[in-house]
Parts: sequence; C-alpha cells; structure tokens
Amino acid sequence: MENVTFDDITSAATLLDGVIRQTPTMSAGWIQKNYNVEARLKCENLQRAGSFKIRGAYNRIARLPEDQRKRGVVAASAGNHAQGVALAAQLLGIPSTVFMPHGAPIPKFEATRGYGADVHFHGTTIDEALVAAQEFADRTGAIFIHPFDHEHIVAGQGTIGLEILAQNPDVKTVAVCTGGGGLLAGAALAIKTLRPDIRIVGVQAEEAAAYPPSLAAGSPQKLAKMTTMADGIAVGRPGDIPFALIQQYVDDIITVSEDSLARALLLTLERSKLMAEPAGIAAVAAVLDNPDAFEGPVVATISGGNIDPQLLSRVLRTGLAAAGRFFTLQVRLPDVPGALAQLLLIISQTGSNVVQVSHTRIDPHLSAREVDVDIELETRGFDHRQAILKHLADSNFTVVDSF
Repeated sequence: MENVTFDDITSAATLLDGVIRQTPTMSAGWIQKNYNVEARLKCENLQRAGSFKIRGAYNRIARLPEDQRKRGVVAASAGNHAQGVALAAQLLGIPSTVFMPHGAPIPKFEATRGYGADVHFHGTTIDEALVAAQEFADRTGAIFIHPFDHEHIVAGQGTIGLEILAQNPDVKTVAVCTGGGGLLAGAALAIKTLRPDIRIVGVQAEEAAAYPPSLAAGSPQKLAKMTTMADGIAVGRPGDIPFALIQQYVDDIITVSEDSLARALLLTLERSKLMAEPAGIAAVAAVLDNPDAFEGPVVATISGGNIDPQLLSRVLRTGLAAAGRFFTLQVRLPDVPGALAQLLLIISQTGSNVVQVSHTRIDPHLSAREVDVDIELETRGFDHRQAILKHLADSNFTVVDSF
C-alpha cells in the first residue's frame, strides 16, 4: 500500500484541469434561516457524469502506461463509479467493463452503457460485484479500477478539497458523504494540509456504516449486512488506503437515518432546487439533524445526483412524512351511510388535502357494524398534524393509528 501525499492531489488537479468541472459552492440560506447555522453546498451533483467519481477515475486511468491501456479497464459499482470509469475510459480511448450489483438503478446502468462500457450484473452488493470484477481482471488481464482503495483514486477525489478551500476561505467545518472513504480521505488530506484548523466530518448512512466499528477496532471491519436507500455509500468494508488517512485527518464520523436522508433530499430539492441521490445528500442530512454540532460556515458535499425516478418518488414520499407534510390516519367509523362524508367534512375544516381513502371491513378487531378508514393527507407540518388530531378528537372521532 502506497501513501497518498498532498503533492499527489495537486498533481491530480493539474491532470484534471479541463476534464472535470470545478463545481460551484452554493449558499443554502434556508438552512441558516431555519437551523441557525451558515451552510453552503458543494455541488458535485453538477459534475460530469453526475458525481465526484470522474475525479478519481480519470486520475487513475490516465496514469496507466500504454501496455496496460491496451488491456482495457474493469470496475465494480452501483452506478456512480461505473459512470466515472466509463466516461474516463471513453475520453482516453480505452475499452471498459463494469460489474454492477443486481438492483442497481436503471438510469445509472443506462448512463454507464451510454459511455461505452460493457455492463454485467453480479451479486446484490457492491462487495459481491467487486469480487466478480477482480476475477474478470485476473482472467482477462484488464486493469481493475477500484472505486476507492487506490492512491490515484484518493488523490483524484481529494481535488474537491482544494476547490472547497478556494471557494470558501472562511469555512470552519466540512461534512463529506462517506462510503468506502475515498472522497473523505482525499478531501481531508487536502484540507488539513492547508488548514489544520478546519473540522472534517464524515457522514454515513446508519444502516451501512462501516467506519464507526472499524475506527473503534483500529482496522477495517466488514459489516454483516447493509440495508439503505443510499446505494452509492453502501460499502461493507472501508478501504485500507482511505482508512489510514481517515484515522489521521478526520475529526468525526457520524451517521444519519433513512428518514433523515429522505427529508434532506426533499428539502434540498425544494429549497435549493438541487437534485441529489440519497448517498449524495448524507452530509446535508447530518447538518439538518444536529445543526448545533457544526460550526459555521459549514460546507456540506452533495456528492452525487444520479437517482432513479422511481426511487425518487418513494424517497420524496418518505421525506414528506419525515417533514410532517404527509400524514396517514386510521379512523374507526360506524359502517352506516354518511359516516365517511362527516369525517371528510371535519378534515376539510382543518385545511388539509385528502390524497387517498381506503376501507377495511374484515378485521378481528372490528365489529360487524364498524369500518376502519385509512386516509392519506397532505399537511403543513407537525403542528398542523397535531391540530388535525385534536379537531377529530373534539368531534368525537376515534383515531386508531396515525403515522
């Protein structure tokens, strides 16, 4: 294992000049107004191929000697690294093969293939796809491009740290979405070398957080299972190279829930007009969860914006519920004409909008003359939800459940 140096990052920045976009840092005034911390968003969702991955992929592939280029490259990814490798290989005129886990988002598959890669599906996790990609490399001689555990990958990702400092000279805290650790390690090395006073925080999905137990053990540990919508950072074991840098340069690793990811995605889309994927919004979710833990100005990376529209619709619904703006009630009524109409009249008086109504008549908890009505409502927040419950109780309706 080779050490990554600050000079490697500056060399990568020179190589990437004219290849990548220097993505903007955007002020998030809505976070300061509502959460009392000055926050800015580093918009790698606006990067070529939709994420930061092109930085490391191009830096790695462009440094291959000619004899290795002729053998082609192979990678494994749920989508963003796949697109970064495919695009970098296309720009350099090198054939590429990519292994994706089954269930990888369709837009990421289509985009990867659109950049000229030969795409195969294997396993259900990135780790299983990595094994298949390594076997392909051993069998064919193709050069394996690891998504995070290589010094050139880490150095390429680290160029984002240089941009953050150049765009935000007054920054006090930087929060970085974290999976295998390449982005966090590179950014931390770049930032801490120039500004050791800045606090660096890595953020993981709590259902796929390999770094907290690994740091506690002092070495990379493999998770037994992962269940998260944030497929891009669902990595079961930290990389050896980024792990060593993160041990040295990162101040904290924190985790965020699935509800927090959904809420952050919704609010960022709504308030900042930025499309992010769940893996790419983890840093913003951490700031929204506990703004007092981040000294401002804080820069939060939006590391990717490649999201399946079907997943987006589900995540937005979850985000609406987590933000108190989507409310489901189960109300028990007498099964007689007019009962539902009376219930809907009372709900209309609260100013909420009915999205859907369904009935349950066959249930061991119901008598023959009762019916449970499930009503989905659009609401204005948690105070509005409580007002609806109070109005129903005052009108003598029995609310069996609400969520």
